[in-house]
Amino acid sequence: MHPIKRATTKAEQRAIDRVRRICLALPEVTEKLAWGEPTFRVGKVFAMMDTHHHGAVHVAVVMAAGFGVQEALVKADPARFFVPPYVGVRGWIGARLGGRPDWSAIASLLKDAHGLMAPPRLAAKP
Repeated sequence: MHPIKRATTKAEQRAIDRVRRICLALPEVTEKLAWGEPTFRVGKVFAMMDTHHHGAVHVAVVMAAGFGVQEALVKADPARFFVPPYVGVRGWIGARLGGRPDWSAIASLLKDAHGLMAPPRLAAKP
């Protein structure tokens, strides 16, 4: 079992807390610790934290993304977005949370990720 990863600075913890608030405000989202990291689920995992996982130098959120989104974001802004290990081959996108993240863009990406993984009955709700 992996130990629980902790943020190393107050700014990192604030970023993690902000991701948590965005995710938990979406319909039927639960948080579960997996692989030593907070994950956010709507039945299936749609987003997970990367808090220096496997020695990474960043704190990031990794989330499901629609076709072409990963490539476009990484190409447009490689300082903020990256192809994450393991799930990157399935089109997921990583967003670094250090510095001055674009919270509007991150919230939009998290909402889209939620929609991609949510059960069809949630899509039918007004």
